[in-house]
Amino acid sequence: MRPRARTHTCSALSVLSLLLLAALAGCSSEEDEKHRSGSDAKPGTARAALAELPVKAAASKEGYDRAKSFGPAWSDKTDAPGSGNKCDTRNDILRRDLKDPVFDGGKKCVIASGTLADPYTGRTISFQRGNRSSPVDIDHAVALSAAWRTGAQQLTQGKREALANDPLNLIAADGPANRAKGDKDAAAWLPPNKAYACPYVARQIAVKKEYKLWVTAEEGAAMRKVLDTCPAHRLPAESSPEVALKPQG
Repeated sequence: MRPRARTHTCSALSVLSLLLLAALAGCSSEEDEKHRSGSDAKPGTARAALAELPVKAAASKEGYDRAKSFGPAWSDKTDAPGSGNKCDTRNDILRRDLKDPVFDGGKKCVIASGTLADPYTGRTISFQRGNRSSPVDIDHAVALSAAWRTGAQQLTQGKREALANDPLNLIAADGPANRAKGDKDAAAWLPPNKAYACPYVARQIAVKKEYKLWVTAEEGAAMRKVLDTCPAHRLPAESSPEVALKPQG
């Protein structure tokens, strides 16, 4: 009788073990799903904001025209933060991002020269105004044609012009790197400087949140992959030091 009792006990333990393993597997699957969706992200982080963005297929580029859709380049007459300061947007961003900027003719607007710690390549670049092919470009973190295909075509003209001139969406960067990016999203292009991947993706997410744009499934997956390496990275705002314009004078 004892062997039989031992057999019953072992069987009961085996069943309990299987139930425990199943429960643990269920918990693990639930945690994995939370991580994939970003629902486990802390408030205020780029991951949390990404989890709230709509996911849709990219719309057609039909109707897109840079000047007509987003207004004159670097306009100082938009609803973007800092606009209306009598200085064009390009020089506003150069003043913000260049180290030791020198103004042209003493005017506190036009930047004649300066040094850029380029976030895209990690290189130090000397900027000199007047070069036919400037080594420094002003990049739209969310390229305008990419924005058009992910919701900007539904915005008002005023909102689109603000998007094109918003300091949140603008980064002074290496010209060749910017041109290599073109209108690619995060699924197709990330900065060669891997240390800047998290800030770059966070800026894109902040812009998309601010202007109610969506991400494609591939774009969102690429962003999540980057943010998995920096889950606590904060979502930048207009008041963030790397975004806010510096005062003139």
